[in-house]
Amino acid sequence: MPKIVDHDARRAELAEATWRVVYRDGVAAATVRSIAAEAGWSPGALRHYFSTQTDLLVFAMEHVMAKATERFTAEDRTGPTREVVQRMLEELLPLDRQRAREAEVWLLLAARTQVDPAARDRMKEADDGIRKAAGLAVAALAADGLMAADRDPDRETARLHALLDGLALHALLHPDLMPPDRASAVLTDHLDGLRHPHQP
Repeated sequence: MPKIVDHDARRAELAEATWRVVYRDGVAAATVRSIAAEAGWSPGALRHYFSTQTDLLVFAMEHVMAKATERFTAEDRTGPTREVVQRMLEELLPLDRQRAREAEVWLLLAARTQVDPAARDRMKEADDGIRKAAGLAVAALAADGLMAADRDPDRETARLHALLDGLALHALLHPDLMPPDRASAVLTDHLDGLRHPHQP
């Protein structure tokens, strides 16, 4: 009788091995060979799941998105709206090692979007998730009277989305200039500034 392979279980095993390598050694170290060694597989067996480096990054990005969504939805929503919004959005910034490693995957995958449709599709999903989070934050602030009435929600969602992406990028590329406490402070200043009327 042929051996039945549980592909979902094997992919979950690979996800954990991939993330252990990424978390310990960085995204650049996440090669087919290193992940195969971490999982106790042969490189040939791993290539059944990942034929290219982009496939590997896309797989890692799926794991990142699942973990970020899990944290975002599990975030404690009790307390003042302004504090809840801050905590929710900070889950999307690289303010600790775990989130920094996740952001590294995002950055490397983003670099491949111009040449690889698989990377482009996965990045669109990630972007849509960030935009949705920004929209929820803006709507919550507006509903609680924490955003000036003359501010356009769509424009503020776009601004917040751009700010989150920019803070993540700066925190990764220039951690000396944008350490976690400064990134958090910049987000605080932006959200507090939404209370004031828009200045054209």
